[in-house]
Amino acid sequence: QVNLVESGGGLVQAGGSLRLSCAASGRSFSSYAMGWFRQAPGKEREFVATIKWNGGSTDYADSVKGRFIISRDNAKRTVYLQMNSLKPEDTAVYYCAAARTPLTARESRTYDYWGLGTQVTVSS
Repeated sequence: QVNLVESGGGLVQAGGSLRLSCAASGRSFSSYAMGWFRQAPGKEREFVATIKWNGGSTDYADSVKGRFIISRDNAKRTVYLQMNSLKPEDTAVYYCAAARTPLTARESRTYDYWGLGTQVTVSS
C-alpha cells in the first residue's frame, strides 16, 4: 500500500512559478513510476508528467513541455513538479500517482495509487 499526499498548490499570477511536492509512504516507492495528472473544472483528468523509478527517464504532455519539470528523491520518498511560466489554462487540481511499474506511463489506468490532489489557480 502506498499513500500519497500532495502539497505546494496555491494562487499565482500568470508567468509565475510553483513547486508541487508529493510525499509517499510505503517501502516500494523507489521501484514505482510516478506521475502527475490534473483535472480542470468540467474537464477530464489529463496526463501532465511522469518519471521512471530511478529518475532516468521523464515524459511530458505537450502542453507543459519546456515549462514543467518532474523530479524525484527516492531517499525522501518524494516526487516534485516544478511549474514555470504558468498560464491561466494550467488552473486545475493536480494529482500525484504511483504505478507498480518501473517505467514511465501516460495512461491513468496504469496507476495504482492516487493522492487527493492540490489546487493550483493561475490568475491572468
